[in-house]
Amino acid sequence: MVPDGWSAQSVGEFCEFFNGNGFKASEWSTQGWPIIRIQNLNGSSDFNYFNGEVKDRWVVEPGDILFAWAGTKGVSFGAKRWSGPRGVLNQHIFRVEPKMKVNPDWLYFALIRVTECVENKAHGFKATLLHVQKSDIAEQVIPVPPLLEQNRIARILSTWDEAIATTEQLLANSEQQKKALMQQLLTGKKRLPGFEGEWFSAKMGDVFRRVTTKNDGQSANVVTISGKQGLIRQQEFFKKSIASEFLDGYFLIKKGQFAYNKSYSKGYPMGAVKRLNRYPEAVVTTLYICFEIADEKMASGDYLEHYFEAGFLNHGLSKVANEGGRAHGLLNVKPADFFSLSVSLPNLDEQKAIAKVIASAEKEVQELEKDLSLLQKQKKALMQQLLTGKRRVKVDEAERATA
Repeated sequence: MVPDGWSAQSVGEFCEFFNGNGFKASEWSTQGWPIIRIQNLNGSSDFNYFNGEVKDRWVVEPGDILFAWAGTKGVSFGAKRWSGPRGVLNQHIFRVEPKMKVNPDWLYFALIRVTECVENKAHGFKATLLHVQKSDIAEQVIPVPPLLEQNRIARILSTWDEAIATTEQLLANSEQQKKALMQQLLTGKKRLPGFEGEWFSAKMGDVFRRVTTKNDGQSANVVTISGKQGLIRQQEFFKKSIASEFLDGYFLIKKGQFAYNKSYSKGYPMGAVKRLNRYPEAVVTTLYICFEIADEKMASGDYLEHYFEAGFLNHGLSKVANEGGRAHGLLNVKPADFFSLSVSLPNLDEQKAIAKVIASAEKEVQELEKDLSLLQKQKKALMQQLLTGKRRVKVDEAERATA
């Protein structure tokens, strides 16, 4: 039901869509107009350029509303506000212009709702990778408020966008500071007060012992490795289990122990060494190398968790993987080679102090991530209420007088 004073209109009634141009690789240049592609809508500043004759309908100005009609659901598909330089539009993206007097900020928020509607109707192959026609967007019917209400709605939602952008910047700064701290403290370039003396290099096999305990029906908690999430249940990561029906041949690991997937496809990230933190116990396939601290008087698990997260083992991993056997495009790290790699360690007290400082920085990042997630959820709920008229805004007399 349309709220009082509002109208139900199709997007095509009050918007025009101008398609981008299919710039061929042979037309690319190193200077001229930046070509705005899908990847640039996702934040990439890597542009190809066009140095030929440009048609007006291709031109995109900062602040223009764009709609990617081919892309990945929830990532690259749908309405975007262009914040980059003046450029020319590539194919698979519409530039959106209102036909009548509407608030452009309200229009952008309304098109985000349209994006969700189109995505929700997708099924089968199109459920993730979307490729729609202009009519799929233009025929969407939405409730349209009077201009004064559009203005008010846009101001409210823009305030949330500003808060989200500020929090995103704070999060990016915090992540960068944590990264810099790890690079300095985990290499000894920066020492904490009260610590001195030489660091030492030790073989992984001297610091850790391998864990090869078979599951034997003790656990059905199958985890997978994620660069961002660490060791996480398959149901949480993949939204389903991809494990074998019988888990008795899997390795059983316990909280505080480490795991690394020794086999991965060439061209994909190498993954990461991760510590089991979420659960008391879990099982992983035999493709994993599992291990634990051999002597807690020599090494701190907290320190080494950060050491691995910072990627200091990756160079050695890459070397032994490329020197190892290859089959059908797979690279494989042999356990013997894995445990022959070296790690750099200060004395145990300094390890623990370093881990404590990094954990504090990590906590700040996590708090900002929570703040950002909350703001995004609140904005989404507010959009649902304001853009459907379930929650009406008040337009004061001063606004009416200046309209």
